[in-house]
Amino acid sequence: MSADFVSRLLGTVLFALVGARLGAEISSSVTGLPTDVTAVIFALVGMLVGLILTPWVTVRPWRFIRQMISENPVDMLFTGLVGLMIGAIIGLLLAYPLAQLEPPLGRLLPAIVSLLAAYMGLTIFTVRSREIWSLLGDRANFRPGRSFSSGAVERQILMDTSVLIDGRIVDIAKTGFLGGTLVVPRFVISELHQVADSSDPLRRNRGRHGLAKLNELQRDATVPFKIIEDDVPTIAEVDDKLVALAVQMKAIVLTNDYPLNRIAEAQGVTVLNVNALANAVRSIYLPGDTLPIRIIQEGREADQGIGYLEDGTMVVVEGGKAYMDRTINVSVTKFINKDTGRMFFATPEKR
Repeated sequence: MSADFVSRLLGTVLFALVGARLGAEISSSVTGLPTDVTAVIFALVGMLVGLILTPWVTVRPWRFIRQMISENPVDMLFTGLVGLMIGAIIGLLLAYPLAQLEPPLGRLLPAIVSLLAAYMGLTIFTVRSREIWSLLGDRANFRPGRSFSSGAVERQILMDTSVLIDGRIVDIAKTGFLGGTLVVPRFVISELHQVADSSDPLRRNRGRHGLAKLNELQRDATVPFKIIEDDVPTIAEVDDKLVALAVQMKAIVLTNDYPLNRIAEAQGVTVLNVNALANAVRSIYLPGDTLPIRIIQEGREADQGIGYLEDGTMVVVEGGKAYMDRTINVSVTKFINKDTGRMFFATPEKR
């Protein structure tokens, strides 16, 4: 039973009772209808209001707050809290002189100004968190984060949605080969949430897998990682935003999306492609090498058989159709290595 359902159920009952009580109170003076009829009408209206509005004032705000706390790095949460406190103090200082004004301004303005000041402090310190920490770092020779060298701080690697959904980046980052800080813009996370909320079960599972990997990167203290609020509001497409932001920040783009790879390279942005890395570390067999392979399907040409290595590399065996569903030793004759993948050609080893 979901939290939304429980909140709707409780809200329906509560608003129905409130509506019935309100209807009974005003039946004679406002509606002119019998008390019981007015109470029933108001109870039905209250049930409808409770059914629709209750999750929006109970569960969903709490869920939003939890999401913001879990997704934002500690340094951003700290600066946001400091900004909230400073804004609240400024609001309180302004509240006293404003309270001396004639009613109703003297009663309304102190509370309004205090809330606005607290909100402005929270927003400014959160949005400008990176600049604030950079300023403090320049002054005190300190920078927050989980990096281990100055080079790792300066080298920023922007991640796109596809690489988070893919998930291999978590294990790659733990090896330390990236040599930089992984950076996820807020608009990438928003797109990831849209995928996770999709009505298509496949897309929804992919989006939730990406969010799980995002949280895993945040929790791992050995991986330099942060979320930024930087955006390019003049551009609508997320991929285009990412490339434009990489140009502004002089950052690297990390992806496994081939079209994004080409667009970024065309604009002079350095790209790290997870698929290219996977292809680079796959097993290498030179012509004449032998290896065991299980033939699992027919090839396009006559008498061809198809098998796969443990890393998923396809092996086309000439004359391998006769060995269907069997594991045989084959001799490599040639291999093709492209950006999209690698493929070996082989023949059954002669006995």
